[in-house]
Amino acid sequence: MELSAYLSILRRRKWIVILSVLLGTAIATILTVLATPLYNASTTVRVLTIGSGSITTARPDIVYTERLVATYSRILTGDSVRTQIRDELGLGQKPTLTVQSIPGTELLRITAEAPDPEDARDVANQAAQILVDSNREFYSGGGGQTLQQILAEQLEVAEQDLARAREEYETVIASNPQDELALATASDALDLREQTYTSLLNQYESARLEEAVRANAISVIESAVTPNQPAKPRPLVNIGLGFALGLVFGVGLAFLAENLDSTLYTTDQIENATQIPTVGQIPASKDELSIARLGSGHYPQLESFRRLRTNILASGDEGSQVVLLTSAKRGEGKSTVSSNLAVTIAQSGREVVVVDCDLRLPTVHKLFDLPNKRGLTNILAGEVVVDEAIQYSAFPRVQVITSGPLPPNPTELLGSQRMIDLIEQLKSKFDFVVLDTPALLSVADAAVLAPAVDNVILVVAQAQTRRGDVQNVLQQLSNVRVKSMEVVVNRAEPNSSYAYYESDAR
Repeated sequence: MELSAYLSILRRRKWIVILSVLLGTAIATILTVLATPLYNASTTVRVLTIGSGSITTARPDIVYTERLVATYSRILTGDSVRTQIRDELGLGQKPTLTVQSIPGTELLRITAEAPDPEDARDVANQAAQILVDSNREFYSGGGGQTLQQILAEQLEVAEQDLARAREEYETVIASNPQDELALATASDALDLREQTYTSLLNQYESARLEEAVRANAISVIESAVTPNQPAKPRPLVNIGLGFALGLVFGVGLAFLAENLDSTLYTTDQIENATQIPTVGQIPASKDELSIARLGSGHYPQLESFRRLRTNILASGDEGSQVVLLTSAKRGEGKSTVSSNLAVTIAQSGREVVVVDCDLRLPTVHKLFDLPNKRGLTNILAGEVVVDEAIQYSAFPRVQVITSGPLPPNPTELLGSQRMIDLIEQLKSKFDFVVLDTPALLSVADAAVLAPAVDNVILVVAQAQTRRGDVQNVLQQLSNVRVKSMEVVVNRAEPNSSYAYYESDAR
């Protein structure tokens, strides 16, 4: 399907799209107005990770850093911390917290969301303070014995051992300075104790420094302030989203409706349904069209009937032609097309007669503004001859046989031998015979006449006739073995190219 076809569908279903867009926008607007405003406040903290201020590692451990950030995020968003904040601030419910790592930095952004701007500020600041306090407590021994404390105990023992070794060495020197073996043994013992003490002292200092750094690894860089504007709802975003969703839903609904709708909206759809080329397209008129006249705004219709005349005459025999016009259902403009076709053919110099074969709801006499006291039913009943029933119209070379009084048995009359004889008689007197018959799906009148004519013209009203109706008509006509069949599209979309010529025609 080409882009123009999609655009044509959207034009036909524009109200579905428009209403969907309006509905989506209205719902988004209402929800935005009714939504409780929510305020966001953020506190920024720095998390000193390994390799950034650590005295033990030269490079940061990326995996460790990610795990550390994830740990802090999990702690803050957990029920324990949120419950603690609720209790400390006297809130009615647990606050909403989110933690986001700022890429490429050691910073965490702690964001609190609350209906009250001051509550949002206090929650964010309190969460950051809890994180700082928890970290300091953990590395200061609140979470159990630290490495610094363990090393302090070992250092104290090593210091005592060193003091005893020094006393023993001094005792050996004082009591027996000549005993080289005892002196060497005491000296070695003293050296060993000094090395042990020095090693533990270095480890202790290192642990003390690192734990001091870790205890202060989290610090508040920027405290939260009271927000001036709510973060939610966002009117423009919500309304824009409602508009977009309404548009997408409307377009989808339009195409769904198109697929479910069997109405024939374009000439291409009509040709696909009938598998018969169209011989004419009569554009829709601004008013109720009767006989199209120049200067009455009917130039597009006039030109279309001329094209229809050319196509029908070109497809028929050189002698007299008898055409039958019918439609699937009433109201498709078949009688209007019949009358205008007759007038247009007469304008080419041919003698034309229009026979109103609709013996149930006749219309032709109204279109030509003629009386309907005598007509076809009188001829078929043997009450009058053709010359007595035929009437001259206001248009040169156009004569009309109206329906006459409505009979109780129209189908039998139209299917009678007298009707066949009448058609042959008219063929001998006129160059062109136009039979206007009832809609085929309503009654069988057109079907009984179809085999007796040269050409059957099916009038299909665009944007009105359904695919199934057209196909049913074609099936009925194929069953009676018509000689030729063509399609005229009525009430088609006007061609803009007519506008230029219409202004000249006036």
